[in-house]
Amino acid sequence: MDEFSVVGKAVPRVDSRDKVTGVAIFTADIELPGMLIGKILRSPLPHAKIRDIDVSGARDCPGVLSVVTGRDTLGQKYGRVSSADEYGLAVDKVRYIGDEVAAVAAVSEEAAEKALELIEVDYEEQEALPDIGAATKEGAPAIHCDVPGNISYVADFGWGDVDAGFEEAEYIREDSFWTQAQIHASLEPHAAVARYNGSELTVWSCTQGPYHFRRDLAKLLGIAEGNIRVIKPTVGGGFGGKREVLSSDFCAALLAIKTRRPVKIVYSRYEEFIASRQRHPMKITLKTGVNNNGTVVAKECTLYADGGAYNSRGPGVIQYAGTSLASLYRIPNIRFKGLHVYTNKPVGGAMRGYGSLQLRFADESQMDIIANDLGLDPINFRLLNAVKEGDETASGRVITSCGFEECLKGVARAIGRVSEADTVSAGCRVGIGIAANDYVSGLRSIEPYDSSTVIIKTNRDGSVDLLSGTAEIGQGSDTMLAQVAAEELGIALENVKVYTGDTRVTPPDLGSYASRVTFVAGNAAVLAARDVKRQLFEELSSMTGISEGTFEVRGGEVRAGNANGSYRASFAEAVQTVLDDSGQSIVGHASYDASSERVDYETGSGNPAPSYSYGVQAAKVEVDPDMGTVRVLRVIAVTDCGRVLNPICVEGQAQGSIVCGMGMALYEDRLLKGGRTMNASFLDYMVPTALEVPEIMLEFADTIDPEGPFGAKGVSEGFQVPIAPAIANAVYDAIGVRIKELPITPEKIINGLAECEKEARRD
Repeated sequence: MDEFSVVGKAVPRVDSRDKVTGVAIFTADIELPGMLIGKILRSPLPHAKIRDIDVSGARDCPGVLSVVTGRDTLGQKYGRVSSADEYGLAVDKVRYIGDEVAAVAAVSEEAAEKALELIEVDYEEQEALPDIGAATKEGAPAIHCDVPGNISYVADFGWGDVDAGFEEAEYIREDSFWTQAQIHASLEPHAAVARYNGSELTVWSCTQGPYHFRRDLAKLLGIAEGNIRVIKPTVGGGFGGKREVLSSDFCAALLAIKTRRPVKIVYSRYEEFIASRQRHPMKITLKTGVNNNGTVVAKECTLYADGGAYNSRGPGVIQYAGTSLASLYRIPNIRFKGLHVYTNKPVGGAMRGYGSLQLRFADESQMDIIANDLGLDPINFRLLNAVKEGDETASGRVITSCGFEECLKGVARAIGRVSEADTVSAGCRVGIGIAANDYVSGLRSIEPYDSSTVIIKTNRDGSVDLLSGTAEIGQGSDTMLAQVAAEELGIALENVKVYTGDTRVTPPDLGSYASRVTFVAGNAAVLAARDVKRQLFEELSSMTGISEGTFEVRGGEVRAGNANGSYRASFAEAVQTVLDDSGQSIVGHASYDASSERVDYETGSGNPAPSYSYGVQAAKVEVDPDMGTVRVLRVIAVTDCGRVLNPICVEGQAQGSIVCGMGMALYEDRLLKGGRTMNASFLDYMVPTALEVPEIMLEFADTIDPEGPFGAKGVSEGFQVPIAPAIANAVYDAIGVRIKELPITPEKIINGLAECEKEARRD
């Protein structure tokens, strides 16, 4: 008999029917009586002081009920506690094209747009700093007056004796790599609806963390958290871009308070491109020392991150990138310096992978370069240095379960099986490249805790209601919660109804980020289900005299038996019996706080997650040497995510993440001219489409995490991390051109081939 009845099964997602039939309600779908439309006036200049704002014309515009500027706010900055630097509306100056200057609420979209045109802003233009070089140049103006030099954060830490490590090394290699800005490109734009009744503010928002959102909004508005209710409707993609309060949320709330009428603000696609968040462009310089047998003995990294106009999550992104140097391979001596630089550009923030994509592109590309220089097989080179179960890394990460070696060997086997399986276009050259990754299962970052709470309420018909404060943002977390609860309770999946993301109704949770929900909220759901069983069995034991320890529930049936008698009833009948005979309503409750620790920002040391997932990907590409084009023929992904709770969900996450990583590798790049985004639409910004998606082969390492719910670990973000370096390594394998700057464009390939020809002639 199968060990599990629900866990491990390829069951449809619990929200799939509502989504495909159009029943699901997104924030932009919400309509309330008397609702106003909000619009935001944005800066046309990349850097300027605000001398004055005249809103009189806008206030007199027919249909306009309110106009607000920075003067109408508390002047409170928000962001990470130690680096808050952003206002809800600009107070003294604007720092990028798109910065929020004013907002209006009107009876129609047309009236709101007209009002924006009538707002007059007197700007004193300042020198714009378009890149890291300009921003850090001596004498450059300060984008933020309290940050001279425009370097807002520096991470400077390491482990071991790096100088001694390089003295020991028999081979040393140094390279620089560049990555670009990448837009989240969620199909659903940022949107918010706010309603204020004089005592309570209710905000519907496409947020990834309702409780975090409520806390930041309370700070900005000066309202007690208990007087704010945040509701997360269906979300059309987040990827890290919906972790923060943005101007859509703040302005909708402020205008609702001013007008005492509901206000809706929905970003246009143009606003989504210029004024949300993006992946940080980075320059990464790596120096690595290796012995001739392939053992890595020392690594040094200097990283510059272009943060744009504000910090957002930039300091955390840099810190996580730095600690990732020590997480995948056994390297005893590491030194890292990462700098977050202000520029007059759109803002960098959290995005799937959180700094590790940029770092891994550099590190996994250089690993291949070193393997090639030393004549080592790239898989064996990685196997020699790979972390293993039971290790503690130089930075203090404790590896409790690890299928990294199995992933490497699995990819090697899969490459051998499919090496001749693809049709190649005439005149093209074929290459195969690999790259690896690890990722946290939850991250204890700015909070001293990383906990989730779940409540499970039983109903007379045998169904249960599961309440969680976590946020389903498209990754399938509601389905996961239903599966683990159903499995633990021994009932059918359809008898678990999941309700998430409402701060008035559901219990506290830190939200969806850092691939934490399966591990942290999933464990809370298992524990809450056990609490339901404990209470139920206690009551039934008291009524029947049968020992509590003999009760079990399986297949929707409660059974028990010993010398004092036996008991057998459906789960529904058992719940009814307890309610009718004792008046006891069975409500389970549990919290799970991960066994991890907050990383020390000064030293970079700590064990920030209860567990870590691993993966290896191989990309097979064809390169047209005449056109410079790259086509990905096939991707092989072998992943260690512990026990697979739902193969369909994991496969969907793998496909979405890998294709998004392909976008970073080959297509996506935000183009700026004078600080203005020139490709702010899906017509001009190149995201991969169905035409570019290759065959994706997914395999799983055979691991069970000792602490994960039914042995599972987080996995979604990790799939995106290795694909860019795998493609870059495959391009090199095909044509001998090493691309160190993303995206890999035809121009870079043609130029690289020309340079190779010049070098060949010189030789």
